[in-house]
Amino acid sequence: MTNKEVLDTASLQRALTRITYEIIERNKGGRNLVLVGIKTRGEYLAHRIADRLEQLEGVQIPVMAIDITNFRDDQPDHHENLGLNEAEKLNISEQNIVLIDDVLFTGRTIRAALDALIHIGRPKTISLAVLVDRGHRELPIRADFVGKNIPTAQNEKIKVFVQEIDGKDSVEILH
Repeated sequence: MTNKEVLDTASLQRALTRITYEIIERNKGGRNLVLVGIKTRGEYLAHRIADRLEQLEGVQIPVMAIDITNFRDDQPDHHENLGLNEAEKLNISEQNIVLIDDVLFTGRTIRAALDALIHIGRPKTISLAVLVDRGHRELPIRADFVGKNIPTAQNEKIKVFVQEIDGKDSVEILH
């Protein structure tokens, strides 16, 4: 497999800044806003967006991470062990949720995340922010905030690297 870098450190940061400004504009600041990162890389992106929101708006936005493994439709039904202990600490009822993930592909991860969120509470709204939208949807799901649209072939993969885990920030297409 050959790799082609499509976002370097600077362009990844610009994409997150653009998403942050769009979130501020849509939510008129940060009132009643909660950022929910889908583990693993979405969690780190959510924290970065929250930090940028604090810099720009002077408000601290709550961030939580959600593990959607037990809500996936390709896994056996294991709702007795939901992996939501951290998430349940935060009351999301009547909050405006921004669900954050690294790559939007088929939409199945997002569907699982929606199920997990609804299991926790009843948010006022849920919007979706993704660093990369690569197309190939299998469900009627679209992102409200997109860092970069990267059309891909079905057999290609998108790999997001974040400093906190991988020691670098970049997005690559694996051919």
